[in-house]
Amino acid sequence: MKYLHTMIRVSDPDATIRFFELLGLKECGRYDNEAGRFSLIFLAVPGNEEAAQVELTHNWDETGYDGGRNFGHLAYQVDDIYESCRRLMDGGVTINRPPRDGRMAFVRSPDNISVELLQAGDAKEPAEPWASMENTGVW
Repeated sequence: MKYLHTMIRVSDPDATIRFFELLGLKECGRYDNEAGRFSLIFLAVPGNEEAAQVELTHNWDETGYDGGRNFGHLAYQVDDIYESCRRLMDGGVTINRPPRDGRMAFVRSPDNISVELLQAGDAKEPAEPWASMENTGVW
């Protein structure tokens, strides 16, 4: 058995793709179904397209989803949690749980899906501005 993908429903695929591109994922497949009025968009880490894909499902006539928090979260290991959070912040993403401990952070997609970032290997030494940042929301 192998993990294939996680599916999330999205109301604004362009905004969601931009969000995941800031995380470092790239689109690796797309299926548009005119008759069913939906699109499936697959994203993955470049060079590892066969593992840990995110499937964005966009129902064309949908007008908004509630309850992204009841999904849980996606989790990604990153090489440098501070650089990853800085890139996301520079892209306009709110860091809901800053990496104060040098190990873990949480952000949210445009559809309110939690995304956990975990530092690869040992935690980094606490560093500013992260060490003194407050949480900005429930993660």
